[in-house]
Amino acid sequence: MIRDVLIIKDGLPLLSKNFSNTNTIFSQGESLMMMSGFFSAMNSFSDQFENLGTVSELKLSKNDLKLSFLRDNSLPNLIYLATFDEDSKGVNVQRALRKISNTFLQKYNVNQILNWRGKKDTFKEFEEIIGKYIDDEKEENEHEFKEKVENLFKDVEEKLNEESLGKTQELPKEIPEYYEFIPRSKISKKINPNLYLTGKMSIDIFKQIDGEKNIQEISKKIDIPPEQVYHICKNLIKLGFINLF
Repeated sequence: MIRDVLIIKDGLPLLSKNFSNTNTIFSQGESLMMMSGFFSAMNSFSDQFENLGTVSELKLSKNDLKLSFLRDNSLPNLIYLATFDEDSKGVNVQRALRKISNTFLQKYNVNQILNWRGKKDTFKEFEEIIGKYIDDEKEENEHEFKEKVENLFKDVEEKLNEESLGKTQELPKEIPEYYEFIPRSKISKKINPNLYLTGKMSIDIFKQIDGEKNIQEISKKIDIPPEQVYHICKNLIKLGFINLF
């Protein structure tokens, strides 16, 4: 939020208003005078170097405050300054300062401002107008924050919906028909498969053939993929050991 608004004229604080519960150097008498002179001198210094442009924003290193500046070129040595924290955007603070500047020049004529000689509270009634623009800026930041949160939730919701939709659109794998085939022995159970079959897998499958279990059930029983069970059963058919039903 915007903490302070200061209007400086000829290095003197023409108007100063604190909008937070925390006192700052801009709300204290002597400090305010020194800071007004300092920022006025700094802007005058930048005028000496056209390539540098004007000072528009500063960051204070020992706290979270930033300073935003606006110069009114229609009147000499008139500077608008605002301190603000991380809850506000610099672009929004500059917009608020432009509104304050435009309204200030509409409310008071040029002679009133130019002829001001430092009398305190001459423009005090303008504080109420500044307060309105500060409230507008606060609402704008809250609205932008709310929009960001809403957009974030929308993005998350869309991703979840996409993932959910992708899952629902995944067609279940079609189980091959041979999974249900039941192998039945054509030879006597007295025959020792070890004498006729090579390979442990073939022997294990043959031992599971009881005329009741299908390919898939045999696969689960001995932990062998159904495709391999079916392939070996086809070999057993060629040897004349089984049939498939």
